[in-house]
This record gives sequence, C-alpha cells and structure tokens, in this order.
Amino acid sequence: MTAASATPIIEARGLSKRFVKQPDLAERLLQRVGAGQAPSVVHAVDNVSLAIASGEVVGLVGESGCGKSTLGRMIAGLLQPSEGQVLFKGQDRAKLAGAEAKAARLAVQMIFQDPYASLNPRKRVESIIGEAPLVHGLVPRAKLGEFVGDMLKRVGLDAGFKGRYPHQFSGGQRSRIGIARALAVSPKFLVCDEAIAALDVSIQAQIINLFMDLRQAFDLTYLFISHDLGVVRHISDRIVIMYLGRVVEASPTAALFETPNHPYTRALLAEVPRISYEKRQFQPIKGEIPSPLEPPRGCHFHPRCPMAMPRCTEEAPVLKVIAPGRRSACHLNDA
Repeated sequence: MTAASATPIIEARGLSKRFVKQPDLAERLLQRVGAGQAPSVVHAVDNVSLAIASGEVVGLVGESGCGKSTLGRMIAGLLQPSEGQVLFKGQDRAKLAGAEAKAARLAVQMIFQDPYASLNPRKRVESIIGEAPLVHGLVPRAKLGEFVGDMLKRVGLDAGFKGRYPHQFSGGQRSRIGIARALAVSPKFLVCDEAIAALDVSIQAQIINLFMDLRQAFDLTYLFISHDLGVVRHISDRIVIMYLGRVVEASPTAALFETPNHPYTRALLAEVPRISYEKRQFQPIKGEIPSPLEPPRGCHFHPRCPMAMPRCTEEAPVLKVIAPGRRSACHLNDA
C-alpha cells in the first residue's frame, strides 16, 4: 500500500460541537440584576476522532440525541466545529482556498433523512438535480436535460420523470431523487443521515442494494448514519458506536456482532430482533439517555451501565486499541 492510498479520504480530529442557547428578553433582564442563569450549552459532540479510508463503508450508530447527525453534518461541511478539524485526503479543509476548497466541498455530499422535506416542493426534478452541477460549471445548460435523465436512470427512475414535482413521487422514489442530487456533482464521499429510516422495510432493502451498486459504479465511500444495527450490519465494513457525543466503540462489523466489548454496544445488540425458537425476555437499556445540557461526569454511560464502578463516575475512559482494528472506551478493559 502506498502512502497516498494509506491516507484516509476523510479524517475527523478532536471534533467537538456545542450549541449555546441565547437568552431571551426576560433572561437578559434577570442577568442585569444578577439573578440570571448561565447560558444553556448543548454538548452535542465531544472530542470525536474518526478516520475513513477510501472505498470504505462505515456505519455510525447510536440512540437519538447521541450527536451522530451533528457529527455527520460537520464532516459534510454543513456545520463548523467548535473545536477540532476535518481533513480531506490529508489536508485541513478549513485551510483550503480557491479551486482546492471547491473540489473538497463538492467531493463530500450529504443525503438527508426525510426524502420529502429535503426536496424543494416548488421545483421540478430537473432543477433539483441539475442546479448544483449547472452552477458549478460541471454541465453546460444545453446538455442539462440529458444529464438529469442519465442521473435518474442511474438511481432506477425513468428519465421522463425530470419534469415532475416532488409531491408526485412515493417516498422511495423521492429517496432516489435525493441520492441522484448528491451524485450530480460527482462526489467521492457520501454522508447518509438515516437515509432509509422513513421508508417501508421492503423499500429499505431496495435502497440499500442501490447504495451498494452505486458504491461500485462510482467508487464511493460512505458514512452511513443509523440507529438500527440490523440495517448497518448488511452495508458496513466497520461500525462506530456513539453515546451522548462520544465514540465508545469502533470495530469491523463481523467482530462487533460476534464479541461486542463496550457494555453499551452489548445492550444495543441485545435489542436487535432475531428469528429464534428460543424464548427470551426483552430487556431495554435501563433509564433514559442523559441530557446533553448536563452530561454526566466520567463515563457518560455510567448512570445506565450495570457494570459501573466508582472510577466510572469520575474518570472518562480513553478510546484505546483492544485488538487489531478494534477500539473501545471502557475502564473494564484496564482490569
């Protein structure tokens, strides 16, 4: 493997994101008389580092509110991190300028969860898919119709659909249009944020197969964000587990399902439905995910962890190597 091929296509280094709620008029008046409270800060992502190799499919999994979508938006360039940096092919994306900056922006695209809300209802499909490549000079206006028709065929739709509006399509068809829009600027990396969560199970299977076909056809790399381990198992080479803004485990898919290490990962896997003749009592993870406004000290998972120790309440575990290609953040690995 050459040095160039060993460089990750995307690397997040120490990414953190905090959202500060601005005080309203009443709170500002209270602050002037010394009775106000400090501004509320949501700790959405906390010091996350992640490297994704070219051609890889990485599944990012966690409960709702764990920060996985925020992390995906920072990687896609839609949100600026409070701390840390995102590297594209080894270069800090924030320091790029001119043609290099434009190329880096176009190379990373995002596919959103809601296939209807993410499409402009007032524009026809030809404009939705063709606007970006036209603006960036990737396609001449004279060939735009032909280009859009070809993109529709690539995602399994009829080229004649380019004159329709989003409300004239089913959910699965709108999802395909969203994929075609992302592919229209010839990206190399796609952030798929719960891209199939709003679809029926039968349609989900079709879209997953489409993603796999497009991966081969366009040499794509995916960050596939989902709350469903059963889905990412079939599409991912590697799975990263997040809990309350932090990565708690990262592992090749097969190894994670065979021998999960972190107690949170084991709890998630216990909830995955399985076809079995054995009777088993369903036991959800105890308690609720803590508020990102006031995350727990130490290990964020300790209030819900059945194996928590006194050390867990004070000291945050470090994400460290536990086996080749595997990392976990749990004090139990030090025992």
